[in-house]
Amino acid sequence: MAAQGAAEGDRPTGLAMRRGAFGRCPACGEGRLFSAFLKVADHCPSCNEALHHQRADDGPAYLTILIVSHIGAPILLASYMAWRPSAMTMILAFGAGAIILSLAMLPLIKGGMVGLQWARRMHGFGAEPGRAVP
Repeated sequence: MAAQGAAEGDRPTGLAMRRGAFGRCPACGEGRLFSAFLKVADHCPSCNEALHHQRADDGPAYLTILIVSHIGAPILLASYMAWRPSAMTMILAFGAGAIILSLAMLPLIKGGMVGLQWARRMHGFGAEPGRAVP
C-alpha cells in the first residue's frame, strides 16, 4: 500500500487545505471550488478534477460553531464585566456577531475540509484509471 501511495505521488495536505479555504481547487489552485455559497462544484473548470466526491457533511458546521463560541464567550464575558450593557443589547450585538462570523467562516472551513479530503485521497478522491496525477 505504501508503494502504491508513493507511485501515485504525494499530495501536500497543507497546500490543498489552503487552496480549498481560499475557495480554489485543491488540485490546481486555479478553478473555483464553490459554484454557489456552499455548493461544491462537480468538476474544476480549470483542470477538470472531479470534486463531487467530497463528503464534508456536518463537519464544517460543527467546527464553525466550536470556533465561533470559543471566540464569542470570552468577549461576551469581558464586555459584560467592563460595561454592563443591557440584556437586549447583548442579545442583539452578540447574536448578530455570531451570525456574521459563522457565515464568514463556514466557506473557509468547508473548503479546507474538501482540500484535506482531496489530499488524503478520501471518499473516492484517489487517482482514477487513465488520469495522470498532478
